Amino acid sequence: MRGVCGSHTPRRPLRWAVTGAGAVVAAVLTVLALTGTLPFAAAPDAGERKPKAAADPYAPAKALRPAIVGRRQWGADPRLLDQKPRYADSVHAVVIHHTGHFNDYDCAESPGFVRDMYEAHAVGKGWGDLGYNFLVDRCGTVYEGRLGGAGRAVVGAHTLGLNRGTTGIAVIGTYPEGVPVPKPLQKSLAVLIAWKLGLTGIAPTARTRVVSTNRNTRFAEEGSVSVPAVLGHIDAYETSCPGESLVQLLPALRKSAAQVQSKAKVLVKKDGGRTGSKKAKGQARRAPGGHARLGGAGGGA
Repeated sequence: MRGVCGSHTPRRPLRWAVTGAGAVVAAVLTVLALTGTLPFAAAPDAGERKPKAAADPYAPAKALRPAIVGRRQWGADPRLLDQKPRYADSVHAVVIHHTGHFNDYDCAESPGFVRDMYEAHAVGKGWGDLGYNFLVDRCGTVYEGRLGGAGRAVVGAHTLGLNRGTTGIAVIGTYPEGVPVPKPLQKSLAVLIAWKLGLTGIAPTARTRVVSTNRNTRFAEEGSVSVPAVLGHIDAYETSCPGESLVQLLPALRKSAAQVQSKAKVLVKKDGGRTGSKKAKGQARRAPGGHARLGGAGGGA
């Protein structure tokens, strides 16, 4: 008796049926192939890990950003704007100013002061916009000044010859010798300084290098100069700005801002950063023409 296995029934090659269940399977496999899905692919190795994205070295500094009243919030009239933003490579120093307003104002008046200065700078002095990058009132409220982005290295018109690579912060008020600087104002200045310099990795207590672009200052034109990372307007130009009380406060501001950076674990450069390279000098030479000059209150390139 012939067993089943010994059957002489001829073998046929394995073929996909074109009808019935075979057609369904073929259609499914075709769709999977077109979508790139591999139904029988091996599972990934349990020990295999995806590479981590590079950490942002300035993330701690970005987290320090204070609350800032934007231009739209304080009422910047776009019809007065006649200046496109210009940018430096980064911010290497902060320059402190005062605006000359009386000191016993109600802080609710501050937006009006900012609007008045905007018109005076943009139209009256022909600068096309506010000269300062930021303004801070006696209650510690920070206002965005010049257009271009609070977190960017916007070139202002606040310190003749040293506008490129610096941020100008104006204190609303007048601070000659003997006039106390309010604590909320000091605190906001320290955080604002820590944030802006931290975005470049610069310690507020360090010295830094910037390029001078005007010889009618304390520095030679087109020269790389060493300055404190936090300086007063008087350090760059013959002026009484920002007032003796703020000048005397600068060492404490540098220390406070450095402490803010330290608590936030901001990584800073030991040399404070430099812009005195040939590239930076070239950028200064290629910069558009400077703004109208003004003795003690500010000034263009």
